[in-house]
Amino acid sequence: MDMKSFSLEGKVAWVTGASYGIGMAIVKAYHDAGAKVVFNTSRQESVDKGLEEYRKCGMDDVEGYVCDVTDENAVQELAQKIIDKFGRLDILVNNAGCIKRIPMTEMSAEDFRAVVDLDLNAPFICSKAVIPQMIKQGGGKIINICSMMSELGRETVSAYASAKGGLKMLTKNIASEYGAYNIQCNGIGPGYIATPQTAPLRERQPDGSRHPFDSFIIAKTPAERWGTPEDLQGPAVFLASDASNFVNGHILYVDGGILAYIGKQPK
Repeated sequence: MDMKSFSLEGKVAWVTGASYGIGMAIVKAYHDAGAKVVFNTSRQESVDKGLEEYRKCGMDDVEGYVCDVTDENAVQELAQKIIDKFGRLDILVNNAGCIKRIPMTEMSAEDFRAVVDLDLNAPFICSKAVIPQMIKQGGGKIINICSMMSELGRETVSAYASAKGGLKMLTKNIASEYGAYNIQCNGIGPGYIATPQTAPLRERQPDGSRHPFDSFIIAKTPAERWGTPEDLQGPAVFLASDASNFVNGHILYVDGGILAYIGKQPK
C-alpha cells in the first residue's frame, strides 16, 4: 500500500468555524499533512484569535477570513477568493455550527430556524459554492461535521438533532448527485468531545464528584472517556485524502463506541 495516498500535499482546504475546538484540530491536521489551509469565522475577533493560535504553532501560512456562512453572497465571494489565490479548492469541511439546549415546547420558531440555518443551510450554501470548481478540476472532498444526533434524539436538542439529521441526508445526496464527478462527500459524527463549549458539563462538583452529565457520558461510552479534538484528526485526514476515493456518502462516527453500546447494566 502506498502511504502517500494519505498525504494532502498540493491540496487546498477550507474549514469553516475553525478558530478553536474541532475545527482548529482539523486545520492543524491538514496543515501537518501538507495542505494549504484557509478558515473562516463570522467575527474578526474570532479570526484574530484563531490566527494567533496557529502562529504560536508555527503555522504562519494558515489564512483566516470573516465570513457568515449563512450568507450566500458572502460565501460565494470567499470561495472565489480562495480559488483566485490558489487556483483550486480541493477540500471543504463544513464545521461551523451551534446548539441551543431548550425544551421543544419552550423553543421559539426563531431559535429553531437559527440553529437549522447554521447547522444545515450553511453546509448547503458552502457546498454549492465549491462544487462547480471541484467539477472543473476533476474532483474534490466535502466533509460535513455531523453528530451522534444525526442518529439519536435527546431532550432539549430538537433543532440541533433535526439539523444534523438533515445534514446526514445532505451528505448522502451530494454523494449521490456528484459522485460521477469524482467528488466524495462524507460526514464525521463526533461523540462527546472535550472542548471549551462542553467544559461546564465536565466541571467537578463542590464535593469533588463528577458532574451528573459527565458521569452519564462516561457510563455510556465504552472508551470510558470524553473524546478530544485530536481524536478527529485521523478521520478528517483520511476523508480528505486520496485514501478515501471510493468512500462516498458515509458518516464516520468517532464516538468511543456510544452508538454501538446499550449501556452498563444497573448494579
